[in-house]
Amino acid sequence: MASAAGRVPPPALFVVSGLTQYLGAAIAVGLFAVVGAPEVAWLRIVVAAVLLLAWRRPWRQRWTWRTLAWAAVFGVALAAMNVTFYVAIDHLPLGSAVAIEFIGPVAVAAITGRGWRERGGIAVAAAGVVLLAGVTLTSDLPREDVVIGLVAIALAAACWAAYILLGRRVALAGSGVTSLSVAMAAGALVFAPFLAPSSGAVLEDWQLLLAVVGIAVCSSVVPYVLEQLILRRVSAATFSVLLAMLPATAVVIGAVVLQQVPSWLELVGLLLVSGAIAMTAQRTDPPPA
Repeated sequence: MASAAGRVPPPALFVVSGLTQYLGAAIAVGLFAVVGAPEVAWLRIVVAAVLLLAWRRPWRQRWTWRTLAWAAVFGVALAAMNVTFYVAIDHLPLGSAVAIEFIGPVAVAAITGRGWRERGGIAVAAAGVVLLAGVTLTSDLPREDVVIGLVAIALAAACWAAYILLGRRVALAGSGVTSLSVAMAAGALVFAPFLAPSSGAVLEDWQLLLAVVGIAVCSSVVPYVLEQLILRRVSAATFSVLLAMLPATAVVIGAVVLQQVPSWLELVGLLLVSGAIAMTAQRTDPPPA
């Protein structure tokens, strides 16, 4: 896979990564009526954790209590980000939810950066988010759905910001994918008492279980592997510009798979958010969401 992907231009790889990531989210939306959004998110984390643990086998590595503790906190933030994001896309259009969630990493770039681009980026992103939220509030969606969706995606954005800040600390103290496997396992365990009891329906239906495995592979495993390949070939600034493509890929998946066609005002909001992502020009990790 790596050798073949090495001949593909990085932007093309990034498009594939974004499309698979949000294809997994679109598949998840189809399961919400059967299992529930929080439960699907938790099951995705469990499956991804199992796959990564089997691949990286972190028990072969020496760990300090401090390193394990930071990995666990990172994993809780990651799991919370996934759960709140799935609750959001159960109530909001996929493209709008993804764009609004980007206020988290853009805010991190604005706070930690020092140039005018970072400061301007948060203003542009905020304008896009306000526009998207305003259009959503005036849409035909039930008001209760809109409120729940906007609150959930705001929490997801905050969790994404925490994920970025904690991820840097874990990356410095740990070892990449191996630390991620420990983090995902920790996040799955912390949320298990709340979500495992209501997730049993998946274990009784092999088709549901297969769908959850597909969600985990599409939204976690494939994007992460492709991201690592891309990062070896482009600069951090270029990677950040590529991130601006993610809201667009979410809109494409939402329109094609879920028939969620955006209005022209929503497209303007999406363009503003994408422009803000490109302006910040800092490395921010896409969600395993």
